[in-house]
Amino acid sequence: MPRKLLKFLILFDNSSLLYFPGQFLSGRVLLELQENTPVLGLHFHVVGECVVRVRSGRHERSYDKENYIDFRMRLLGDAEHQGPTVLSPGIHSFPFKLGLPIDLPSTFLGRYGWVQYYCKAALREPSGLIHKNHQVFIVMNPIDLNTEQPYLADPFKCNIEHNLGVACVGGGIVKCRIILDRGGYVPGESIMITANVTNSSSVTIKSTKAALTETIQYFAHEKLIQTEKRELAVIARGKIRPGCRDEWQNESLYVPPLPPTNLRGCHLIRIQYDVCFLIEPKSLEKQVKLQLPITLGTYPFKNGDGEDTNEWAETVYKPETHYPSTLPIFRPWLHEKADSK
Repeated sequence: MPRKLLKFLILFDNSSLLYFPGQFLSGRVLLELQENTPVLGLHFHVVGECVVRVRSGRHERSYDKENYIDFRMRLLGDAEHQGPTVLSPGIHSFPFKLGLPIDLPSTFLGRYGWVQYYCKAALREPSGLIHKNHQVFIVMNPIDLNTEQPYLADPFKCNIEHNLGVACVGGGIVKCRIILDRGGYVPGESIMITANVTNSSSVTIKSTKAALTETIQYFAHEKLIQTEKRELAVIARGKIRPGCRDEWQNESLYVPPLPPTNLRGCHLIRIQYDVCFLIEPKSLEKQVKLQLPITLGTYPFKNGDGEDTNEWAETVYKPETHYPSTLPIFRPWLHEKADSK
């Protein structure tokens, strides 16, 4: 169809491309033709899926997949009568509308897997030529901290005592108490940390550090196959000599734009956030680590007046948040499998 097909677009009614579970996905497939054009059919396919894929070199080591949406419809053409339909020159618009399931996990793109939603359109010619296009849309399954477990609004405390050095030659105990102002946050807020580290040992503590960490676990066939872990924000303090102590008073860790804790409705990818407090002794002593799991939500806690505590509360589509707008670069192999069926 050289130059006969001038435009072939998938257009959503919602220009932000952001949808919530339970909403309607609606729009149209638009064709612009230069002359009379016979076509056999216009097929439309909505896909929602999670794919986990780990490779070693060129070989696939682990693979698993689960589907959330697999909706197909014919926008033009009759399945029973395979004769071509002649479309006149100009613009043709074919509407679509689909109610999204209520338990969809949020869009997510990671190194070893993703949760992705997209539409595909295929225009078939009598000659056998098929024109294809796709358009990604974004799903956010929000977590409202006000409807989660009540303890997330309370201060989160943790204590530890650890022996440093050898007792018979002057070793001793390091005591650490750490308090977070609460256990649940949303992007844009700060985690307030209060801590007290007492060094009653004979070993100098080289440094202390608090870090917000993200751990992403990938599963295939009910087995953990890969883990990603990274530090998102860090505060560090200097040495604590034997017999001394250090106090942290409302030190803050900023929470950057991040997907919510876990991907509710997804069984192949798990996301966890922690505040890790690390004590680094000198010499060959092992690092002392306290790990406090926190929940990252979408809607923040309300204050006593019923108002949101976060300046972005009026919208969950925060401008700094990055959502995947294109399919992963290694997705073509998946399209080839699907089209060959």
